[in-house]
Amino acid sequence: MYERKTIPNLNCGLDLIGEVLYGKWKIRLLYFIDQGYKRPSELQRKIPDASKRVLNFQLKELEEHELIDRMVYAVVPPKVEYNLTVFGKSLIPVIEALGQWGDANEEILRRVIIKKLETKDLEFGIRTDS
Repeated sequence: MYERKTIPNLNCGLDLIGEVLYGKWKIRLLYFIDQGYKRPSELQRKIPDASKRVLNFQLKELEEHELIDRMVYAVVPPKVEYNLTVFGKSLIPVIEALGQWGDANEEILRRVIIKKLETKDLEFGIRTDS
């Protein structure tokens, strides 16, 4: 299990947000839960590149940070659903604004990401020009 080596800075809003939202899939999880995808299996289908283990870990962290609620139904087989809390819903306009910014700057973002990946491939001697 991961053990933190440094104490987080809790005096800056950006650092606080980073502590809560750090994780590759957390923003997408929040967005998809807001869109009505509430069951773990539905979220897994929406984010197929993420392992079930990582998604469950990040869902647990979002719950600990009071952004989502986990509801377990007493049925066989067990049924679990996630919902945004009021606190979590307050984050959705920010997530949507980030998505709009990404869409508006898609070309530039794609170019710089590909450039970085190609540079990394060259460092490791991987040819990208098949």
